[in-house]
Amino acid sequence: ARRPEDIGHSLWTTFQRVQENVIRGGQPGRSAQGRRLQTRPVGSIDRGVSLNRALWMLAEEMRKLKG
Repeated sequence: ARRPEDIGHSLWTTFQRVQENVIRGGQPGRSAQGRRLQTRPVGSIDRGVSLNRALWMLAEEMRKLKG
């Protein structure tokens, strides 16, 4: 969590954390070969909008499953 407000396990706080991390980038990871890497920020507004829509649809499906 980047801020104290981001702490929590509700669907909404999780959605917000994932959304921010996807859009801003900078998340550490490893390549298939084991090299360290960081995600890149989304630079395009259109790409950001489509990612937000996809994330929202995933959150809606999770809400239905947890229902």
